[in-house]
Amino acid sequence: MISCTQSSPPRARGTSGGDPYFTPDLVGTRSPYVRVGGVRIEDAQRLWQPETLYLNTASYGLPPALAWDALQAVLADWRGGRTSWEGWGDSTESARASFARLVGVPTEWIAVGANTSSMVGLVAAWLPDGARVVSTEPEFTSLLWPFLAQERGIDVKCVPVAGLPDAVDERTDVVAVSAVQSSDGELADLDAVIDAAAAHDARVVVDATQACGWLPLDASRIDVLACSAYKWLCSPRGTAFMSVRPELRDELTPHGAGWYAGEDPHASYYGAPLRLASDARRFDLSPAWFPWVGTAPTLELLLEIGIEAIHEHNLRLANRFRAGLGLPPGDSAIVSAELAEAEERLQGTRVMAAARAGLLRTSWHVYNTDEDVEELLALLAR
Repeated sequence: MISCTQSSPPRARGTSGGDPYFTPDLVGTRSPYVRVGGVRIEDAQRLWQPETLYLNTASYGLPPALAWDALQAVLADWRGGRTSWEGWGDSTESARASFARLVGVPTEWIAVGANTSSMVGLVAAWLPDGARVVSTEPEFTSLLWPFLAQERGIDVKCVPVAGLPDAVDERTDVVAVSAVQSSDGELADLDAVIDAAAAHDARVVVDATQACGWLPLDASRIDVLACSAYKWLCSPRGTAFMSVRPELRDELTPHGAGWYAGEDPHASYYGAPLRLASDARRFDLSPAWFPWVGTAPTLELLLEIGIEAIHEHNLRLANRFRAGLGLPPGDSAIVSAELAEAEERLQGTRVMAAARAGLLRTSWHVYNTDEDVEELLALLAR
């Protein structure tokens, strides 16, 4: 990790008079947070107040003010015992619906949980002994280890990301890949992966944690898509989603089933018989209330800004940074580069970035600006 040791005040965000967060452009009738019809990135940036030159969204994203304020309010309610708990669950359902919109599938396909690995583990546990999984190297362990941990003769073959479609053959049962690699930002060719898997009757499992929130995705052709929300979805750690196609949903076992996985959760507190939800909610884990309170308004805001707009914004900044380094343009909001003495040059500055696989990794998101690019390039040129 490359972190700052010198603090600085938040950057000015060009606010007008009145409330610094909830400007007229950001408040409307459908929601207490954002107006109908979209939000310009320049306006939405007023809702973020980074105190550093924050370039580490691939580790964790920053919350907008509306999510932070909602979380503080519910924590105060909890501390004071001012309300019953049932209403806190509304945030989970709102977030579920927003995530379904974000990845282009029916809400009934979406399960909620706490992390990616527990969701991928449902698929790993479903595989028969001796099954074959084709994945990538280096793949993030939350996707890879649930398969490796089975120890039932399951064969896991790892290949370079670009070679993944060609590695799928008649022996393959599951193809497991991150839409965007954590270490260097490489994008998988998901269309080619899905086509190759379909040709051999294999299932596709995608970890979209480093993609959802900036990269437009269509999960309708993906058997299982899992995503933790604390990175590019700018949410508290502890909220995650799984999209599962109905034909596979009916084959998976909900190993973590509890009351929240019931057809009617509030009628599922006690006793037999088993009465699971008929849709993907059967895989729900009982939600940790407070992180979902921060997740729901954030997803709504990102949808109002528009993932296409965020994608264009993020790539423009990332490619401006690449150009400043003398690198060719790329297709990822994550830029990993081998830069001599980069860590030493950035030590003691206000830059928050990361070192991964021997590279300086920067990740550019909705709250970053052109000024951030110029400041970082100037620091690296010292």
